[in-house]
Amino acid sequence: MSLEQQPAVDPHNPHGLGDPNDTRLRKVEREVLIPKIMRDRAKSEFCSKEVADFQECCKASSILMVATCRKQNSALKECLTQWYQNEAFKEECKQIYLQERADYRSTGIPKKHRLEKL
Repeated sequence: MSLEQQPAVDPHNPHGLGDPNDTRLRKVEREVLIPKIMRDRAKSEFCSKEVADFQECCKASSILMVATCRKQNSALKECLTQWYQNEAFKEECKQIYLQERADYRSTGIPKKHRLEKL
């Protein structure tokens, strides 16, 4: 009888998802995933007043929102653009993304499932 050999676990790729310590970024990560974190954080943490003002205007204006909410839309765009162009903020969001990716690669559990268990 021969015993089946278990494949050795690569410490640099424990779940077959990539090296958790690799900090290289793919194009989709640089151009889509990190900007999404930036957009979400800017809207919720730094531009929440502008987002709320724009939403209220849109609710009150319904069909005419394009014409009546220009001022609120401009203020929101200006606030978001300020954060999108902030290099320190970009780097902070990149580090958040890299940490989330490293956690996923080392545990094999996606972020939303890790948060559900908490």
